[in-house]
Amino acid sequence: MKSRTIKVDYLARVEGEGSLHIKLKGGAVEDVRLEIFEPPRFFEALLRGRDFTEAPDITARICGICPIAYLLGASRAMEDACGVEVAGSLDLLRRLIYCGEWIESHALHLFMLHAPDFLGYQDAVRMARDHPELVQRGLRLKKVGNDIMALLGGREIHPINLRVGGFFKVPEKSALKTLQEDLRWGLEAARETVRWAAALPFPEFEQEYEFVALRDEEEYAIVHGRLTSNQGIDCPVSGYDDHLVEEQVAHSTALQTVVAGRSGCALGPLARFNLNFDTLSPLAQEAAREAGLGATCRNPFQSIIVRGVEILYACEEALRLIDAYERPDAPAVPVEPRAGTGYGCTEAPRGICYHRYTLDESGAITDAKIVAPTAVNQKTIERDLRRFVSDRVDLPDEELRWQCEQAVRNYDPCISCSAHFLDLQVDRS
Repeated sequence: MKSRTIKVDYLARVEGEGSLHIKLKGGAVEDVRLEIFEPPRFFEALLRGRDFTEAPDITARICGICPIAYLLGASRAMEDACGVEVAGSLDLLRRLIYCGEWIESHALHLFMLHAPDFLGYQDAVRMARDHPELVQRGLRLKKVGNDIMALLGGREIHPINLRVGGFFKVPEKSALKTLQEDLRWGLEAARETVRWAAALPFPEFEQEYEFVALRDEEEYAIVHGRLTSNQGIDCPVSGYDDHLVEEQVAHSTALQTVVAGRSGCALGPLARFNLNFDTLSPLAQEAAREAGLGATCRNPFQSIIVRGVEILYACEEALRLIDAYERPDAPAVPVEPRAGTGYGCTEAPRGICYHRYTLDESGAITDAKIVAPTAVNQKTIERDLRRFVSDRVDLPDEELRWQCEQAVRNYDPCISCSAHFLDLQVDRS
């Protein structure tokens, strides 16, 4: 029998590979580079020629932790291009499943990836030996989010029930009510988590940032909103490319993003918190204040507290949405294709996830642009690291590595550094 060799040089995966290069000279930081190797995945290219209805399911494969960000970002962009608005109970269900994603993703990061840094463990497995209750709480909170994803999406990993225009199938209200008991537990568990996180040791590292996030005057922005920043950006999502510009750097295959005419920006929980504190629920605001946060927080290490606040908010919001839900007559609104360009932007756990698609008159995709939050944050992560290392140049290499890993994980980057970072090189000359 003739033998065959099948070779796959590049595998699409949730994470990429990251390393950090620090060059110190004469006791000063000469260079800091966060080097990301993201194998070519060609999602934007493989979408060209596809029908507009295929985009949500294809782009969801970009990330197994936050597929809803891609499902809904792509769906909203297609609806925008076709002149359709999804409202009422269908929009409510979209916000509800996004709450599930926030809960499961934040819980994964907070308890399994970030908490070990603060408590001095290499990983959550070793942390579990001394803090089993903490790990158990994190796993149960993650399951609360996963259950929402599974009920509304058909499964928790890469849900299959979402589509352009809404859903393939919508639940009875009685089915949603089965989530309430666990959500009520999750609400109290999140409050306790915020208290726990507030007591962690945080380095003094307040920085000035241009925070960028969606802003909705009526509710804490998740699925809807205008693109805003604390330095003057305020525009519809269609203005994204006018303000946030991608550029190539030699040491990273991930495109970096700068604000036009300025420098990098920060996305994610801290950005949402600083720009939207007033639209958090009274309970979430109270929890934040009890944890020592005001309406403004500029210490990235305290993002672990803010994630706890957002878990609390997502549990409370999910309960509110379930109470308000009335089953719609149809699971989706009809969407007929037309030529044009559509824009979609939602708040993934790590920050805004941007989609732009151009369609021809038959609904075939002729152009696609997708920007994930980690790449947008990369330039600001490097800036943080430069400032962070400057005050710690005398630390032994191993201790410096440990602290730099933690500084990177503040951003919950969706590359392998979220779990296995860091290949650290320190050049002392």
